[in-house]
Amino acid sequence: MKNGLARFEFYLLKLEALFAQAAKEKNPGLWLYSNNARTPLFMLEGLAKLYAGIHNRKRFEKIKVHFKLLEDTLGAIDYYDSFAKEFAADPAMAHITEYLQAQSREKIQRLNDILIESKWIGEKESSVEKIRTRLQGAGWLQPKDEVKGIMDFYTSSIEVIKVLILATSKGFTQIEAEVHALRRKLRWLSIYPQALQGAIQLTDSHIPDENINNYLVPEIVNSAFNKMPDAGNNTYFLLLEKNYFLALSWMIAELGKLKDKGLKIIAVTEALQQLDAIPQNEAQQKAYTVLGEDSAALQNILSEATTICRKYFEAHYLDQLIHGVAAAQT
Repeated sequence: MKNGLARFEFYLLKLEALFAQAAKEKNPGLWLYSNNARTPLFMLEGLAKLYAGIHNRKRFEKIKVHFKLLEDTLGAIDYYDSFAKEFAADPAMAHITEYLQAQSREKIQRLNDILIESKWIGEKESSVEKIRTRLQGAGWLQPKDEVKGIMDFYTSSIEVIKVLILATSKGFTQIEAEVHALRRKLRWLSIYPQALQGAIQLTDSHIPDENINNYLVPEIVNSAFNKMPDAGNNTYFLLLEKNYFLALSWMIAELGKLKDKGLKIIAVTEALQQLDAIPQNEAQQKAYTVLGEDSAALQNILSEATTICRKYFEAHYLDQLIHGVAAAQT
């Protein structure tokens, strides 16, 4: 089995097992959400994105759409559910919690509909097998050419991020469309190594950098997600500079914290706008009060995100992230 096909199959088997169990449950969508179905979907979506950038674009783009719809729907459930759980213990937030819970239930029902309509589960379940058939017909590359393609795709992904940073050079103005969008693009760079199951490894060239230690904090250095999968039977590898990969991970984590702070305000604003039938700007001011936040809270979050991004991107760590392609030692 070709390496690329084996990578898809590894996560398809995980997803297939989750769907098989979910089909036995009264609420399949809720069960999938509660049992981390989002992780294999992230991996499969990441593989489809990557291979669409290397070969058989139309084939992999079509496959990606299926995984992305499921992953996005699970993400929408998580958005409302996580804040509902956070507010649940506060009686003063009861009406907002109820709204968020209702939205979460609505998204779960939407997932249940997708699972049946798209034939992931049920009597006519066939989506996984259809995807397997499409994958079998892909023009898989030889290992050396494939890894060179992965490097080119990784390089182009970095260039896209740099364009986004250039477009926001005067500072971020939006949480979702800018801060969250940037974090998603950065996060894919850390998902691909996991999804590729050993085809990407870290190397340490001991490049002198007096500022890099600011990013090498224990929770990042010791994170299991920053340990590359075993090389397995891969014969060629894309090598990334270890410290710059860890710095990337730090950025993803910090932007994630800021993004969550901002989205909390946005979620409460949405709830108040709907519950109280008031304009968005009035609901936002009320959200600040409800959350005990200063009226400049969102702007402060955007400013902090701007500051850490400028420092990170001015150091050109992404430009130095890719070390190159290497063959396995014999």
